[in-house]
Amino acid sequence: MQKNFHWAIALSERNSPLKHRFLSTATRIHENGNELPEMPFFDYTPAPYKGPPASDILKRRKEYLSTSLGPLYTNPLNLVEGKMQYLFDEKGRRYLDAFGGIATVSCGHCHPDVVEAAVNQTKLLQHTTVLYLNHAIVDFAETLASKFPGELKVVFFTNSGTEANELALLMARLYTGCNDIISIRNGYHGNAAATMAATAQFFHKFNVVQVGIHHALNPDPYRGVFGSDGLKYAKDVQNIIDYGTCGQVAGFIGEAIQGVGGIIEMAPGYLPAVYSIIKKAGGLYIADEVQSGFGRTGSHFWGFEAHGVVPDIVTLAKGIGNGAPIGAVVTTPEIAEVLTRRYYFSTFGGNPVCTASGLAVLRVIEKEKLQQNAFLVGSYLKDRLASLMEKHEIIGDVRGRGMMLGVELVKDRESKTPAIHELQQIFEEMKDMGVLVGTGGFHENVLRITPPLCFTREDADFLVDVMDYTMSKM
Repeated sequence: MQKNFHWAIALSERNSPLKHRFLSTATRIHENGNELPEMPFFDYTPAPYKGPPASDILKRRKEYLSTSLGPLYTNPLNLVEGKMQYLFDEKGRRYLDAFGGIATVSCGHCHPDVVEAAVNQTKLLQHTTVLYLNHAIVDFAETLASKFPGELKVVFFTNSGTEANELALLMARLYTGCNDIISIRNGYHGNAAATMAATAQFFHKFNVVQVGIHHALNPDPYRGVFGSDGLKYAKDVQNIIDYGTCGQVAGFIGEAIQGVGGIIEMAPGYLPAVYSIIKKAGGLYIADEVQSGFGRTGSHFWGFEAHGVVPDIVTLAKGIGNGAPIGAVVTTPEIAEVLTRRYYFSTFGGNPVCTASGLAVLRVIEKEKLQQNAFLVGSYLKDRLASLMEKHEIIGDVRGRGMMLGVELVKDRESKTPAIHELQQIFEEMKDMGVLVGTGGFHENVLRITPPLCFTREDADFLVDVMDYTMSKM
């Protein structure tokens, strides 16, 4: 993509010892003389990068790593340092991270409290397995359990969201004695055996045996067949039980807000109705909070809380460790007991370094009031994004909660034809202007905005102004 702007940097700043800082925040001038949106000031200087250039890394990556998923962007970024809501490339250029490593960076990149906790634990003990006693895993489990309602008090630690969902599905089947699971179309739950079956998007599935899963209509208020009528969507779950099972099920799994699926909230009234249906069929409700948990939605600490129901099993990952490879399953003592009938074990589940990081994350979220910030700044950002709809016909929908937002792009609002090519252009140019967002949705026409929860109003303004500028050129 042709660049149509250049950097204007005062000579006094160019020779400043804070050169990297000013290079990251300099005013950009369009070739026609108009100013472009300016990134908020950030008082931080990245360390000089001495590693290999992007071109060398890309060449070796193609040779030694899987090519199943290539790097983003036409000209891939070599990101070498991160600080709070910002990332830096090999040349010291700063980027506003509005994707958060796919809703993973909750506290901010390299938050000092989380780094200190991980480093201190690493110096003491990196690994033993949970077969021995160590306070790090118990401290985190106890604090984490205190964040849940009811009898959700027993924690199993895993290495990822996929593993957490695999374990949750296994527990539901063992506890109920049934095999059938109902999940929602367009949902994503992982890429292992059971989770791939529960995932309902063809491009995330391989041609392998996938049994015991039934996919219900997606209660999508924007594209769904029943609009925002959650009760009508819920009837499909009852129909699946009546016509596709023996009348009993192991459970229902769903995301409070579909992440990979394009930041889609359940239609109002859907989840309470489905909860009642599933309970009557003897099943458990599994809440997939891998992306929507840990205060990201702002209004609640967990996404399911917005629907007034209490799950039987909750799965966690991503924001739980601010980037540390850790996931968790939280359930009741009664359900947890099913795993004692055989020898269940995870070598790295409960690793002391990861659990120390997780405990630090919870403390930072509380100390810095990041859930409240997600609500306030996220609501402000959503309002500003919604205001762009009045200006840009390409925006078909703005949705989500807190710092889990989606902007769906369409060629025509009436037909809702996905604007796939246009999204790619906007996505690329936003990167060129210093803003990193994600993409998603079944048609890959949704801009996903899931930044670190320390995002500020100034960051929100910059993001929207950059999006506005790129769309104005379409």
